[in-house]
Amino acid sequence: MALNGSGWMELSGGERRLLAALEDGLPLVPRPYQAVGERVGLGEAEVIETLRRLAARGVIRRLGLIVRHRELGYRANAMTVWDVPDMAVPDAAAALTRLPFVTLCYRRPRRPPLWPYNLFAMVHGKDRALVEAEVEEATLAAGLSGRPRAVLFSRRCFKQRGARYAPKEATAWMTPTAAS
Repeated sequence: MALNGSGWMELSGGERRLLAALEDGLPLVPRPYQAVGERVGLGEAEVIETLRRLAARGVIRRLGLIVRHRELGYRANAMTVWDVPDMAVPDAAAALTRLPFVTLCYRRPRRPPLWPYNLFAMVHGKDRALVEAEVEEATLAAGLSGRPRAVLFSRRCFKQRGARYAPKEATAWMTPTAAS
């Protein structure tokens, strides 16, 4: 990873433009990387290769998809959190991610004394009882029976968006205006 003297990663102008162009997500077109490339002056292959390099350097950890699950009828959505010994997290997480109904799984630091949990897994469903049964199945499959846990069902939906790398005014030049 290339860090400058202040601890920040060194990025070229093209890399910064590409990251800024991705902040609002990929366009829903047959060739999204080509469309993004046209916005920043790169070819489709250059966009893909640049993203690979940024991932290899740790600048990008993942590219994801945001599904508006509530609009698809998934209203029984539960985040289950466990307090797992740190050494056991990799194996437990691997077991959870193998389950087809676990849609998200990650580790976060504990925040004692109020938040002892460090392993998180999301289950989206249309039926609360089914989601509760899947949480139990996940707990057993990951060897987490008897571990402290909480099952947190969503009460409302928050706006989801991708990462922000630069203030919008810094990237305003990339968006064509009515005059252009």
